[in-house]
Amino acid sequence: LGEDLPSGEHFRNLEIARKWGFKVSAEITKCKNIEYVIKYIERWDSDRNLLPYEIDGVVIKVNSLSQQHDLGFTAKSPRWAIAYKFQAEIASTRLLSVSFQVGRTGAITPVANLEPVQLAGTRVKRASLHNQAQIRLLDLHLNDTVFVEKGGEIIPKIVSVDIDKRGENTVAVKFITECPECGTTLVKEELEAIHYCPNEQGCPPQIKGKIEHFISRKAMNIDGLGEETIDLLFRNRLIRNAADLYDLKPDDLAPLERLGEKSSSNIIRSIKDSLATPFPKVLFALGIRHAGETVAKLLANHFRSIDAIINAKHEELTETHEIGDKIAESIISFFSYPANREIIERLKGYGVIMESTVEQLPKGDALINRNIVISGTFIQYTREEYKRLIEENGGKIVTSVSSKTSFILGGENMGPSKTEKAAALGIEIIDEEHFLKMINKL
Repeated sequence: LGEDLPSGEHFRNLEIARKWGFKVSAEITKCKNIEYVIKYIERWDSDRNLLPYEIDGVVIKVNSLSQQHDLGFTAKSPRWAIAYKFQAEIASTRLLSVSFQVGRTGAITPVANLEPVQLAGTRVKRASLHNQAQIRLLDLHLNDTVFVEKGGEIIPKIVSVDIDKRGENTVAVKFITECPECGTTLVKEELEAIHYCPNEQGCPPQIKGKIEHFISRKAMNIDGLGEETIDLLFRNRLIRNAADLYDLKPDDLAPLERLGEKSSSNIIRSIKDSLATPFPKVLFALGIRHAGETVAKLLANHFRSIDAIINAKHEELTETHEIGDKIAESIISFFSYPANREIIERLKGYGVIMESTVEQLPKGDALINRNIVISGTFIQYTREEYKRLIEENGGKIVTSVSSKTSFILGGENMGPSKTEKAAALGIEIIDEEHFLKMINKL
């Protein structure tokens, strides 16, 4: 509730922070009702170009810190603040050509190449077209005059075509049928909008993309290897998959452009350090389609080893909390490729962790498959310690009360909105003592 802050009001705290020397916008204001909020938005929608910096909207916040606490958060954002986005600036330009990019999963993304135009403070010459359906929806022709805006003032996108300016020299844009990198016939799954190149073992952008994902911070976290260095190693035929990284030696890297002895040694050391990466992150690093960080952690905790996941049947996978048919099919498909199995065996041989250690596993199963909300203040443990205890016992922490909530771990000063919603949905609120008995801590 902001006990350590000088005021119980957000606006007042910002004013005090300005007096202390922090940079706080001179344009912030406190509005007494919704009419004042609307007037404030309308003012800056018309006057935003007078500011010495770019803005794309206005953020409206609840002023009372206690009300902020009661409103709480969703998984991604506070319920006590909302961003109002201004209508994006639009510019007119000409579509010169369309190129097609291949992602690490084989997804094909069409990209519009435009006659350069100034838009929202930057010079724009490319814009994503997303997929074949978007091209058809816009009825795009080469040499069309198109209207471009920046989604969220960041990502350029074509929003429409000026049909009145369409001339005789325009040609309808056709979506490709073969991969632009390896020539493989593209596939499109039913009910999906994206076309894919299925040649994941032989398509260069997919190979490099998988390695880039493997070394990324949230995966194996290997420093010194970026997109350019991976491309350099690939072009010099030093790597063809993630396992090849562990065969690299300083003498292999030092002669290459932009790399010297020091950089080479640092890269090799970081590769060796990655052998300590916990199994959930290793599983995420493998780049299984539809298996993000959360899914990788769930699989690692449930099956506990790569071999158990490889051998799991479809029904066993879908029995795992939050794993549906689509993810299960993707996991089975990934491990059905001999090349993927070979990479995993090689990674095992180098010492990459392929099973959950005792420290990584839940210490109990009292809360398996249970969604738990934490609210209020506690005596026995801190909120962070309770979060850790829930995860250690197989539970999942959720931030909002819904029909899927198993129970609420409630402390003192629990938010009234959560209390009311729990009562309406018939969800049990348990106290610290009851909870600790559940997990055998009392």
